Amino acid sequence: MYNEKVVDHFTNPRNMGEIPDADGAGTVGSVKCGDVMRMSLKIDGGVITDAKFKTYGCGAAVASSSMATELLIGKTIDEAMLLTNGAVLEALDGLPPEKVHCSCLAEEAIQAALWDYAEKNGLVIEGLKQPENYAEM
Repeated sequence: MYNEKVVDHFTNPRNMGEIPDADGAGTVGSVKCGDVMRMSLKIDGGVITDAKFKTYGCGAAVASSSMATELLIGKTIDEAMLLTNGAVLEALDGLPPEKVHCSCLAEEAIQAALWDYAEKNGLVIEGLKQPENYAEM
């Protein structure tokens, strides 16, 4: 069902955990499948220097979270804004069709964390919208 890269990110997740003094953090959830994802970011000079995740959900959700953090670290905020679920899917070499929503959840978690960062710092990030899919974790 899952390719080797997805299995690797599920069984050996990268950047799992939470940044205690995160510059931005957001939690989103999917009522459809019950997955909940929290992304926390450390940002220095407009560059994401660290990203961590906590995910409650299936293997595809964990793998999507793990890959998203790898894609985020070292990116500017503008570059992070361009990180879509499609980029996560491509980096994972795909997910089964019924699990694609997990990559969408990763994109939403990134957006939620960036929204939190912008709110805390009184910034307006062009193209960033307030996330609708909030959840508690």
